[in-house]
This record gives sequence, C-alpha cells and structure tokens, in this order.
Amino acid sequence: MYLFSSFSEEKLCPLRASIDVLEGEYFFLCYLESMQEDFQEEAYTVNWYKENAGKQQLIKETDRIVSQMNFLEFWPAELSDSGNYSVTHSNGKQNFTIQKWTLNVLERNKSSCFNKNHLTTEIKNAGTGHSLKCSDLSVNENDSITWYKDCKNYENETERELDFKTLTVQHSGIYTCKILISHEGKIYHSTNTIKLVVEEDAPEAGTLEIVGHNEEIETEIGKEEILNCTGFLGYYMREDASLYWLINQKFPEKCTGIPENEPSICEEELKKLKLGNKFYVTTLLWIKKVTDEDMHRNFTCMLQADERTQMKIVKLKKGNTRDLPVHIFTTGMALAVLFPCVAVAVVFACVMFRVDLVLFYRSICRRDDTAGDGKEYDAFVSYLKNCISPTEEEREFALKILPMILEENFGYKLCIFERDVSPGGAVVDDIHSFIDKSRRLIIILSQNYISDQAIYELESGLHKALVERKTKIILIEYMPISDYSFLPESLSLLPSKRVVKWKKEKSLPVNSRFWKNLRYLMPAKPTKINTKGHYNNLHVGSEGAEPRTEGCDFNVVV
Repeated sequence: MYLFSSFSEEKLCPLRASIDVLEGEYFFLCYLESMQEDFQEEAYTVNWYKENAGKQQLIKETDRIVSQMNFLEFWPAELSDSGNYSVTHSNGKQNFTIQKWTLNVLERNKSSCFNKNHLTTEIKNAGTGHSLKCSDLSVNENDSITWYKDCKNYENETERELDFKTLTVQHSGIYTCKILISHEGKIYHSTNTIKLVVEEDAPEAGTLEIVGHNEEIETEIGKEEILNCTGFLGYYMREDASLYWLINQKFPEKCTGIPENEPSICEEELKKLKLGNKFYVTTLLWIKKVTDEDMHRNFTCMLQADERTQMKIVKLKKGNTRDLPVHIFTTGMALAVLFPCVAVAVVFACVMFRVDLVLFYRSICRRDDTAGDGKEYDAFVSYLKNCISPTEEEREFALKILPMILEENFGYKLCIFERDVSPGGAVVDDIHSFIDKSRRLIIILSQNYISDQAIYELESGLHKALVERKTKIILIEYMPISDYSFLPESLSLLPSKRVVKWKKEKSLPVNSRFWKNLRYLMPAKPTKINTKGHYNNLHVGSEGAEPRTEGCDFNVVV
C-alpha cells in the first residue's frame, strides 16, 4: 500500500537526523527523490540498512517492514526497531549513502493516550485565532480522524485541523489526534500530540530563524576552520527543533570526541541553550584542514521546527593575497621610501589583528603555558550579586554558557565555586585556596555585582591578583556599565585591555569576537574538540540539580 504522492513528499520527508515514534504505531522513513539526481542517468538499486553491533545489516522485507523505493514503512513500529538506519544507491560498482537516521521507538504509556516525551508545545495569546494540525503521516482523505483533549473525545471533531476562532485560557490542554489507517485488511493508527498553552499575556512566539546570513569565509588551504550555526527558536523550547549541517546535500560524519580519530570534517552534537527568556540551538562543523575541494562545496545549515525550514549557506574562499613586487629596476630611493611604509603597515596589522595572530600562533605551535606550573585550574570565576534582585540571565550565562564554551570547545578547566567546592568548608579559606590554584581570575561584572556581605572575599582575591601578582584578572562586562563607582578602587588598576564585553546574541557564536578576546586573555593551551564535556547533556529549561548555595552572604557562580 503506497500512501504518498510526489506533491506531499517534501513535507513528509524532513531531513532531520533523529526521529522519535511511539511503539505500536504506523511510521516510515523516507528521503527526497531530489537527493538521487546524480543517479538518473544510470541503473541503480536502493538498499536499506540497519546498524547491528557496529555493522550495517541489509534490511529484509517482512509483512511488518516494507520498503518502497525511497520509503521504508513499519506496520507497526516496535521497540526493537530503535537504532541507526541508512539508505544507499548501488550502481553495481559502488554504494552511495544518501541519508542516515537515528530512530527512537518510545514505549507507549499504558495508562494514558500519549507519551509526555513525545509531544510538542505551542504557546498562544488569549483572544487570538489558532489551528492545531494533525499528523501528516497519511494523506488519504478517507482515513478516520479523531481528536482528544486530555485523553477524552473532543466535541466529535474529525477534521485534520482543529480550528479555534478565539482562544481562551480554558482551551489550554493536551490535544491528541488519532488517524486510523487500513492496510491489507488490518487497521493501524498514528497519533500526534500537542500541548496547547493559552496565556492572557503570553510572550510573542518569535520568528524561527538562523542567526546570521549566508556568508563567505576567507581561509587558506591547510587551515583549520570551525563553522558555527545557531538557530533562534523563540520564547519556548520547541521539542521537535532540529539543526544540522549538510555538505553538498549530504550529511557529514559525527565527531567522536577523540581528536586523533576524528574524520577530516565532522559535526558536533546539537546543543540547546537559553539566554534570558530566549531559546537557541547551536551546532559546530569542524574542518581539520581546508582542502581545495572544500572551496567548491556548499556548507548548508538547516533549521527545522513546526513544519518550517530555515537555511544558511556558508562557502569558503581563498583569502586575497598580494603579489610581491617583481620589477628589479626599483631604485635605492624607492626602497628607502617603501621600507618604512611596509614596516608601518606590518606594525599596524599586528596591532589591529594581534588577537587573531596570537590565537593562530598558539594553534600552529600547540603552545601550552599551563604545563608544569603547579596550578590546577585555568580560571576561577567570580560572580557576585545582590540577593534582593537576582538576575536570572546573568546566572544562566555564568552557569551554562561560559563553561559550555570554554570547557567543552577549548579544553579549559574552570573552578566553579558552587560546582567544585564541597559544602561545609570555611568560605574565606576556600576562596583563597582556589584562587591560588587558578591561573586567571574571571570576574563577571554588572550593576548587581557588589554585595556588602561579599566585599571582604572580593578584596582578598584582588589582593592576590594585583599585589602578589600570582593571578591575572579578566573582567567580563556582562551588561553596559555607565558608572563604575560601585566597584572596589583596586579594580581601577586593571588595564582596560583586560575587559571583555558581552553583546548578547552577537557574542553567542563560538567564533565571535567575544570568545576570541576571552581566549586571548586565557593561558595558551592546545585546543581540544571535546563533545563529551561537563555540559554536553545540557537541556536548557529542564529541571535539574541546582548548584550549592549557602544563603545570600556569598554567591560565586560560573
């Protein structure tokens, strides 16, 4: 039974790499026929594979699992179907992998009509109109459709879309659409569950978008490049959001976390994060050494959520190089004039691009300033705030974003007081001890920075940094500060070049000027691509263990 037509194929076959489905339901994997354009001129066969014990095993058709060209159908899906799938085209000489998926078959909740891990959330304003859409797994008009609200039949609705002319708070609830599909004399079903939240004054949904525009990056053959793609999801986390890279419409390999075993180009795991009340997803594409072939590739970042797709294309191009003078008739006077001009230009370039030059030098020479210095941490991070008016954005920046980038992407080890110091010790002694063990002291500044209870500990840390010269200080200006009178006088002794300014979304990409300046001030250390770091499984917005706090007398967080 073939349920699909070409007009619906693009909508039915999203390019997401990881898919969740409930056990006992009809489901399929498929790829766009446009992805097989390279094979139109020759005969080929389509083969579907499932990974078993690390090896690709050809899928044999049964009454339950049926392959129909670019579709692999499950009548129905079972828990044992979970795993990694791929589809290949073979011309008799070579196999070409067209697409890969990870299928997660979730156990059905026997006491409910839905699984809480398999639903999407939509937040809307009261007083507006809205429609909930049923699953697109079937396009047959004769299929029977039933809507449920909180697992109870909802007003005998049988249409594919559930329309609300004017939403009220009472419309909030969990809606499940159930489609009955007939196949070879048996009835199967597929469900789609949506959690609708109607608020009197809900935040704007926000536009799904990729941060930044299509761009061309200047680079050189043999140089390492890290391409960043960040997607803005809006003001709530979309569970179905998918962000991934394609290289000439093909999926890259995944990074393993072991630098010496990494492929030439690999994609890191997707990370979710929250900045204030905004939600983002981000992923990196790591190119070990740029080749001439890479200069002719399209690196495409795809963002999918709520049946919408955004795209960003990144291309690499060779940097402009200036030919050296080839005329040999240049007189001594011309050389005398040219030499100082060149010297001035070189000095100017070194001053303007010193950060990029230093980072490039560290990367090439694998310089390590931390070896054998007896220090345990690369930086101690101080984040003090007034307990009467805490700022959640600053806390999330310190606790999640800062360590996620520095520890996971660049291999630094931070001392986070609430994370790394065991409860029960003397706070002042702990502060002194851990600053002594750190190569840098990072202070996150804002108008809420100083509290009377913590001034003694802060001054002690500054004494070790400015007087004893054992530790260097880095200031992160999290929010613009017009009046510095609230800061300790001793901070005025710090050179202005050791102040790094955070500019919200503009500073978010890992290759932004903010992270380059921060790395420049950190000790030189060989970069390690690490996808298994401390915050690799960060799920922003989910409840989890909160860091240790001991009242409001002292708050140091990272």
